[in-house]
Amino acid sequence: MTKPDARRGLLRRLLRTYLQPHWAQLLLAFVAAGVSAAMTFLVANLMQPIFDTFIARESAKLIPIAGAAFVVFGVRGIASYIQNIVVNRLGQRVVADIQRDTYDRLIEADLSVLHGQAAGALVTRMTADVNLMRYAVVESVTNAGKNTVTLIALVGLMFWKDWYLSTVAFLIFPLTGLYVSRLGKRLRKVSTATQVEQGRFASLLVQTFQNAKHVKASGAENFEKGRVEAAIDRLFRLNIRAFRISALGEPVTELASGLAVAVLIVVGGSRIADGHLTTGGLVAFVTAFLLAYEPMKRLSRSNAILQQGLAAAERLFELIDVQPTIVDAPTAQPLAEAPMSVELDRVSFAYAEGRPPSLHAINLHVPAGKTVALVGASGAGKTTILSLIPRLYDPADGIVRVAGQDVRGVTLQSLRHKIALVSQEIAIFDDTIAANIAYATTQASQAQIEDAARAAAAHDFIQALPDGYQTMVGENGVKLSGGQRQRLAIARAILRDAPILLLDEATSALDTESERAVQAALQRLRTGRTTLVVAHRLSTVVEADRIVVLEAGRVVEQGTHAELVSVSGVYARLYGTQLQAATG
Repeated sequence: MTKPDARRGLLRRLLRTYLQPHWAQLLLAFVAAGVSAAMTFLVANLMQPIFDTFIARESAKLIPIAGAAFVVFGVRGIASYIQNIVVNRLGQRVVADIQRDTYDRLIEADLSVLHGQAAGALVTRMTADVNLMRYAVVESVTNAGKNTVTLIALVGLMFWKDWYLSTVAFLIFPLTGLYVSRLGKRLRKVSTATQVEQGRFASLLVQTFQNAKHVKASGAENFEKGRVEAAIDRLFRLNIRAFRISALGEPVTELASGLAVAVLIVVGGSRIADGHLTTGGLVAFVTAFLLAYEPMKRLSRSNAILQQGLAAAERLFELIDVQPTIVDAPTAQPLAEAPMSVELDRVSFAYAEGRPPSLHAINLHVPAGKTVALVGASGAGKTTILSLIPRLYDPADGIVRVAGQDVRGVTLQSLRHKIALVSQEIAIFDDTIAANIAYATTQASQAQIEDAARAAAAHDFIQALPDGYQTMVGENGVKLSGGQRQRLAIARAILRDAPILLLDEATSALDTESERAVQAALQRLRTGRTTLVVAHRLSTVVEADRIVVLEAGRVVEQGTHAELVSVSGVYARLYGTQLQAATG
């Protein structure tokens, strides 16, 4: 597909997807634009009787002409007002539709897609790019329609008044249109580069502010200033370049118009002298030409806006067109109400093609109501196993079963509602403490929230805060300590009351006293529930029903704590090392 064909296809998709559903509003905008264009035509046409009446000194005829002028200008003002209101509403509706579609697709996207995108870049696409796209879809289209109708009406008036003079005037403009079209192509390339750089800049800011503590602790303020200043400079240069390209159309159209007016004065004067045109007719003709010049300039600017918007649309459709692979199968059924066992049957997995596998033919069985601990060095595959159970990823080979069912054959919602996850990557939202504990458990009462907090040893520190459970915790829980954030995450899992618990370093950020309290709470919570525990601190898993030792994505040992320490294996060595470190 050629670039012009691609652009036309993109524009058709924008119109079909985001304007066609609002055809009634669009029609009203075009009707108002048509009325405004007709009134502009009448404004130019009124110039002839006004000036011919002045020259003929027939002042009595000026009163109805003045009344007509008042009506024409009034109607044009009302029509323009209606068009502006409708276009603005339509534009805001389009922004909302695009943002909703983009967010819906992103929130349903595979984790591999989300992890491959910087957060700041995604935010830029959903804000700055969407607004550029709105201008392309709504303002340039509707205003282009109004300006085109106005231009056609005024050009028609000019040919009606004097076809010869019109032909002379418009011989100049085809070359101008070709030049403006070439500028539009250049502007689109620069706009794409600018939008990409804006995404990088937003990502850099997000990273800097989220890691402000580490920036300061490392004394890296000047380093970060340098990175941000370099990004600002790149954006500055790209924006200047885009403006220069956009502005190049103005002097060309001005020169073309100036040349045309000069020719009109000379040729028009001779046409009056020859009796082919009246003075009022020439004034009406020049008025129509000058009024036509404005929509011509606006059409030139609309082309620039359209090119910027199409560049943004390409970037947005890259996201909207991403098809998730982790979806419900056509024949998927809700997870059966059965004992919640978990099984991995010869499961292998790699995070991406070309990367070394994280798991190699893993066999693992967790009976319903039992606790299995996964231990091993970093990178052994422990967290990967936990990610496969709620189907955050699908294995490359093998089967993951929950309650005896292949997870690919059950609905995602029914599967995930049976699972509570406490991860080492603590998810705290910029909301109240109560809202964070009750996240995704919207029907929870205040009493239930407080009971969960008590069970997680969080109630006392929450009550000590000025606003208690209504305290705003800031982005990523920045107003809380690491241990406090982790206790909120545990309280959330307790409140969820799911039959399957996935605990990934659930107590890693707690001090000894808090850990003891939380471990007691988790022990009570695990009773009757199927639990997988990942822990580097082996003292926290000695009570597990079975311990599975992983090494480089393979199961190398499994058994109870007593069984594993009785043999000189990997677990015994790890446990001995940690015990020695703890006792000094």
